[in-house]
Amino acid sequence: MDKTELRRKIREQKRAMTATQIEAASARLGELFFATEQYQQANTIYGYLPYNQEVRTVPILDRALADGKRVAVPKVYGDEMRFIYMTDLNAVAVGYANIPEPVADEPIADDPDALVLMPGLAFDPEGHRIGYGGGFYDKFLEKEPNHPTVALCYEFQMLPHLETQEHDIPVDCVLWA
Repeated sequence: MDKTELRRKIREQKRAMTATQIEAASARLGELFFATEQYQQANTIYGYLPYNQEVRTVPILDRALADGKRVAVPKVYGDEMRFIYMTDLNAVAVGYANIPEPVADEPIADDPDALVLMPGLAFDPEGHRIGYGGGFYDKFLEKEPNHPTVALCYEFQMLPHLETQEHDIPVDCVLWA
């Protein structure tokens, strides 16, 4: 199955989820995430704000703030993505591709060791991922390769094997529920 067909199939499965299923899986994924060594050692989390049926990351990022961690989320500028530090996860507006983004343009996040939460449509046990097609995270990690990375996904998004391309950067850890 090619990437286009796989993206369509996964989007269809996500759209079939109920709000209750999304919330329950997101809560389980949050607990798995908080238990990881990557989370426990991180001073900063570069997260993302959920779009459509994505894992509900706001409660996860709120807990990170409560745990004393710095939190940043992405904002797209043309073909570049920058992470913006946030203390109020409600200070957002619709941005690139109708995805929530910070209203502010600063402060720009600057932690080279921040733990990056990776969104995506499909993953495999080796950490390969198929994103939404913009390449923003691969470009970001190419410029800042030392970030540890964790992906959160629903069970049906975890596949036995994904074909990758040379520019695809695998995720260090994939958690699914």
